Amino acid sequence: MDFDSRRNSETLRRLPMKFSVATFVSLILAFTAAGAPPAPSAVTRKEAIATAERYLTFVWTPTEKNILHGKDGNGIGVDTPDTSWQPKTGNPGWWQPGVKAIGVPYKWGGFDTIESFDAGVRAGRPAGDTYTAEKRHLLDAATSKVAVGIDCSGFISRCWNLPRACSTRTITRFCDPVPDMADVRPGDIFNTKNAHVLLFAGWAKPDRSRLLAYETGAPPLMKVLLHEMGTEWLLAQGYTAWRYRGMRD
Repeated sequence: MDFDSRRNSETLRRLPMKFSVATFVSLILAFTAAGAPPAPSAVTRKEAIATAERYLTFVWTPTEKNILHGKDGNGIGVDTPDTSWQPKTGNPGWWQPGVKAIGVPYKWGGFDTIESFDAGVRAGRPAGDTYTAEKRHLLDAATSKVAVGIDCSGFISRCWNLPRACSTRTITRFCDPVPDMADVRPGDIFNTKNAHVLLFAGWAKPDRSRLLAYETGAPPLMKVLLHEMGTEWLLAQGYTAWRYRGMRD
């Protein structure tokens, strides 16, 4: 038992015995909240959505140098999502050398800013890196330090101004659950642990049956997209809603 746990236990033992169950539950929740990690940054909902829009609409022009289908200089396998990438399963590539592209491409483990992505493209680095079952198995060990781009949790981390990238396994550490769909607001997220996360943009229908969300790594193109989807369908996939503790209205 750590110091905080011992201190909380001692405090509970010293409390008078005559108090309600509701009071007891409130105290437990207060102790739990006190031990929750604080938000490492602050961001407004408007800022979070504006950042998402920048990734969605960023215009860049790739070249042949930005293509890589093989191992990078560190021996990590990379497949850029250019039009020559046509896998038997999974999402096909979308950007083409010499043609203006819109949107920052998906990169497994990516955490680039718009500026670092643009600089990497101009320097001839691989633009994006598609995910595979092997990469999901290897996790961080399969992340290329040469390729540039953004993945789903790196995208959320940037939208929230986090100082470092969180994964779908860790990002909810800095969040509180939002169990009521009526309370979900732009800048909140829907997350599935060790799978995928998306940024809530708003309701597509007044009855909340459909929503809009920014995400990257989802079909049909491996890049940052704004999708409309059914709320019930999303929840049925195991997604849960969360609010960043550093979010300011």
